[in-house]
Amino acid sequence: MSLSQLARSISESPTLKLNETAALLRDKGEPVIHLGGGEPRSKAPIDAIVGCASLLNTGDVKYTPADGIPALKKAIIHYTEEHYGRLVSPDHVIASSGAKQSIMVLLHAILDPKEEVIFPAPYWVSYPEMVKIAGGVPVPVTALDGGFEPTVQEIADAVGPYTKAVMLNSPNNPSGVVYSDEFVAGVVELCEKRSLYLIMDDTYNRLVFDGRVPGNCYRFSKDLTIDSSKLVVINCVSKMYAMTGFRIGWAVGAKDLIRAMTNIQSQETSGPAAPSQWAAVGALNGVQSCIESLRLTLENNRNVMMSRLAAFSGVRAVKPGGTFYCFPDFSAYEKDSQKLSRYLLDKVRVVTVPGREFGREGHLRMSFCGTAKDITEGIERIKWALDPNAPNELYLGNRKLMRDWQ
Repeated sequence: MSLSQLARSISESPTLKLNETAALLRDKGEPVIHLGGGEPRSKAPIDAIVGCASLLNTGDVKYTPADGIPALKKAIIHYTEEHYGRLVSPDHVIASSGAKQSIMVLLHAILDPKEEVIFPAPYWVSYPEMVKIAGGVPVPVTALDGGFEPTVQEIADAVGPYTKAVMLNSPNNPSGVVYSDEFVAGVVELCEKRSLYLIMDDTYNRLVFDGRVPGNCYRFSKDLTIDSSKLVVINCVSKMYAMTGFRIGWAVGAKDLIRAMTNIQSQETSGPAAPSQWAAVGALNGVQSCIESLRLTLENNRNVMMSRLAAFSGVRAVKPGGTFYCFPDFSAYEKDSQKLSRYLLDKVRVVTVPGREFGREGHLRMSFCGTAKDITEGIERIKWALDPNAPNELYLGNRKLMRDWQ
């Protein structure tokens, strides 16, 4: 079969592949614990379900405008004013089938071949592939001090004649790190001075811990209006509202940019599905206590995971300030994260995501969006599999495992 050079260069999403593998094992009755997932266990808000059902009950489910229905754009405008302090118009907003599509359409709108997009490492697994699909060149920046937040100077040093944009994701997937105000402010200033696009992926914006206030990049911008700025904010209902399956995200940016994105989206997919958009309207306009409830649950789970990892000799873990991910360093046991992840799945049926996929070898991404019981048992299984001083037997329910490896 003859495939394009692009098709041959793009790899499969490792997180989706792991979800598929875990589901197949569970179907076979295997006692799998999924610490690699990116879906909150809580249900979608009732207001979202009512909004979706109201449309379905009419039976009148038709095409939608390419940039989103007016009711959803109105809800996004209200959300932007309430949480970012910026008043925008419908022309500044595009709704897409998930934040991933918003980013993808944005990259298609701004990148010419060989132009570069800079982002800190570790980074979300899809960033490099998405940039390549849009014809660009991904430029990850790793902090010289080994941490998860590079300096502004390190970002600036990566800027070259082909640089078109910088992309930040805070709180960060996979590390859970919340970038400091100093770093975000410095990058905003850098992008404004160099006339670069700054893409703020705020997917986990309100899922922050330890009394933190959700970040607001607009506070640091000297551009007084949306239309004079190259700052683009990406958001969605997937994580904060536990609505991953509805696939609704959006971008807020300058009118000319949003118009170009709308043209591209109209040719690629047309507008997002009408039932999903009305579900998002319900979530954004409805009772917001679901986010705080989820945030508190995640913060408690974060604490459980950190306490278990702290008792695990040889593992180094940075305390997540948000999201529902931790990114511990297991290189003391195995530097090849893909080999380690496969080993843990094969031996003790625990799903993790290799750090190599996020630009950091030796690490594993571990999710704490499941139950505290899963977190506790999952880490105990991992410890048993890796600790040479562990007992020879481990019970997974009624199943006994024997250490038949070194």
